[in-house]
Amino acid sequence: MSETRDQAQTRRRWITLAEVVAVAGVVIAALTLYSNWQDRKQAAADKAIEQASATRDKTRFVLRGAPDKDKRTIVLAREEAHPLGDIRVSFPTALGVSPQDSVTQTIPADWFDKALRQATDGGADDLTGRLPVLIRYTYFTDDQPTTRQAIYDIVWHTRPQRFQGRKVELLDLRLRETGGNQKRVDALWTKDKPKV
Repeated sequence: MSETRDQAQTRRRWITLAEVVAVAGVVIAALTLYSNWQDRKQAAADKAIEQASATRDKTRFVLRGAPDKDKRTIVLAREEAHPLGDIRVSFPTALGVSPQDSVTQTIPADWFDKALRQATDGGADDLTGRLPVLIRYTYFTDDQPTTRQAIYDIVWHTRPQRFQGRKVELLDLRLRETGGNQKRVDALWTKDKPKV
C-alpha cells in the first residue's frame, strides 16, 4: 500500500509536531530541574542563616540586676541557660574605690557608699544620680565560657537620716554601653557627677 501525497504531508506534519512536543518536554524538564536545584540551594542557605541566628541568640546574654527590698544591694539576675562566673566591678578613679570581685553575684552599696557620700557632700541631702561602673563578667553557654565587659549605671538616691547624715539607696542597674574601659568610666563620672 502506497501512501498518497496528502498522507505523506500529514505524516510529516505529525512528526514535526511530535518533535516540537518532545523538545518542549525536554525544556520543561530542564526548567523544573533548575527550579528544584534553586529551591534546594535557597533552602540550604536559609537553614544556615537560621542556625547561625539560633547560635547567636543562644549565646547572647546581657547582665541585668535589680535592687533588693532594702535598696542596699543590686542582685544580679541569674539565668539557668547562662550561669555567671567571675564578676569584677570597677568604679570611677575619683572615688578612690578599688575594683571589687563579686562572689555572691551582688553589688552591695557598702563597696562605694562612703566614697559616694563624700563625693556628693556639701549639696542637697535628697539627691539622685548615676554612678558609672565598668563590669567585667564571665558567663557560660553549654559549658563554654564567654567574657564580656560593659559600662553600667548604678542609679542611686541619697536620703537624709536623723543623727547619721545621709543614706544611699540603690534604685536600678542599667546598661549604658557595651565595651568600655576605665578611662571612659572616669569621663562619664566627671560628666554625670551631681554638682555640689
